[in-house]
Amino acid sequence: MTYRPPVDEMMFTLKHVAGLDRSIADGTYRDLSDELVGAILEEAGKFAAAQIAPLNRVGDRSGTPLKDGHVTMPQGWKDVYTAWAEGGWNALPAREEFGGQGLPALVNAPCLEMWNAASLAFALGPLLTIGAIEALTAHGAENLKDTYLEKLVSGAWMGTMNLTEPQAGSDLNALRTRAERAPDGSYRITGQKIYITYGEHDLTDNIIHLVLARLPDAPAGTRGISLFLVPKFLVHADGSLGARNDVRCSGIEHKLGIHGSPTCTMVFGDHGGAVGYLIGEENRGLACMFTMMNNARLGVGIQGVAIADRAYQQALWYANERKQGRSPGFAGEGMSPIVEHADVRRNLMTMLALTNAARAICYLTSAELDRAHHVADPAAKKAAAEMGALLTPVAKAFSTDIGVDVASIGVQVHGGMGFVEETGAAQHLRDARILTIYEGTNGIQAIDLVLRKLPLSGGATVRAAIARMRKTQAAVMVCRNPGLGQTAARLRDAVECLDRATSWIESTMKGNRPDDALAGATPYLRLFGLAQGASGLCELALAADRAIAAGDSRPAHAGRVAIARFFAENLLTAAQGLEATVTGGAASVHDAPLALAS
Repeated sequence: MTYRPPVDEMMFTLKHVAGLDRSIADGTYRDLSDELVGAILEEAGKFAAAQIAPLNRVGDRSGTPLKDGHVTMPQGWKDVYTAWAEGGWNALPAREEFGGQGLPALVNAPCLEMWNAASLAFALGPLLTIGAIEALTAHGAENLKDTYLEKLVSGAWMGTMNLTEPQAGSDLNALRTRAERAPDGSYRITGQKIYITYGEHDLTDNIIHLVLARLPDAPAGTRGISLFLVPKFLVHADGSLGARNDVRCSGIEHKLGIHGSPTCTMVFGDHGGAVGYLIGEENRGLACMFTMMNNARLGVGIQGVAIADRAYQQALWYANERKQGRSPGFAGEGMSPIVEHADVRRNLMTMLALTNAARAICYLTSAELDRAHHVADPAAKKAAAEMGALLTPVAKAFSTDIGVDVASIGVQVHGGMGFVEETGAAQHLRDARILTIYEGTNGIQAIDLVLRKLPLSGGATVRAAIARMRKTQAAVMVCRNPGLGQTAARLRDAVECLDRATSWIESTMKGNRPDDALAGATPYLRLFGLAQGASGLCELALAADRAIAAGDSRPAHAGRVAIARFFAENLLTAAQGLEATVTGGAASVHDAPLALAS
């Protein structure tokens, strides 16, 4: 089946969860309108479906072979990438002075979803380029911006992120790549990096690596890390390409999924050191890199939504086509389509509800981060920045967890054919599996949420998030649509579970028992995601109910009400168990060495 971009659902979520209309009305998004945003998404959807989606299976089958240090991308990818970049899609969120279109991240979020749903492996490179643009824009010297940003923004060049080393995965304290000062003000970089996405390819004629390294006199630990820009080819003053830099790809990983994305081992300094240029200040590189990583973490969350939606669409199509057995309510002749069976419907509704909930979280996070950049009032700016920071680990971890869950259910809906590569259902699961690992594992996201984000403004930020959920629940409570069933009660219960679990973590941290809090960090994040996702679905259902009351009888509106009810009555019921795990499971986690000793 082909990919069908859910533009209507994206627009509805932008308006009624992320507050697009409000932000247009109050001037946060200047020069934007519903019509313009809709037109952008329609065109993005056409390109994703017609041009990128056909590449997905091609990339999965052919991979990215490495020969003599050069990577050959799958057939057709370079032409499509060139057309994509020339269409201005890479420039969508970048600042206008560097050739960008200056559109908010909230408009780019559904575009990212469509690129990734069409082909996750294809969209990975541009995702990192966006992060490199943000890091260089925020922290780069003017000469670096003048030399590199226009090419990166246009998509003529692509960017990478070089953090991980063989002995230093998530722990950057162990980083060994070295940087030496050169007389001309540049630096010489030596070392090895692994798992570098799009570290080598033939889509563009230059690749701009952002590399973490240590200076000889740097302090120990993460306080002694600097960030450097290391181009594949050096750039002359007139912008033309010069000599090949001292950096090469020494190997390609053979991976479970995303076969069309080259995952490289990069070697710097075979011949005296790769020329690099400092971004930001010496020994302050981690702060610069986090600008890129925070962008990437939300982007990866959107990837989770994308792969979930693609898996759902395929499973729904298959369930309507495949006939097996005869369901009790089927009135037709012969065997019924499997979509008529109650358990298959439960699976499909689970896929759809989780996908829409994760989309609501990611779009809301994008909106908060936008407001932090665009609003003028300092207090509102701070509040939005902190809300965006609070939601980012939830968006990344919850959305990628459900990406794996939904893709796995999609295989189940296909039955035996799901386990066969021919259908493509297995590829979605294989591709999705990396999402919970890269850009900070989901366990690290949970730690970040508990240790760094809950304390923001003395806990006021998380309380504001819970207050918004309560406001939504109160609105559902007075809504008279019988299609919502027990939604209000289930949302109320979940929000109270989240509130109590939050208070428990706060008191545990104040009592100097961080190990107890961290033992429950992952179930706490899941609880937060379920409550936040349910709140978003309820906001969509309430907007749909208002539309129905106004005479808009489109089936999509009744569907939104049904999705919110299904999520609340079938998935949100896990909230009480998660609260119990958060508040009462630490002792059994600490006893793990008794069982793991063997």
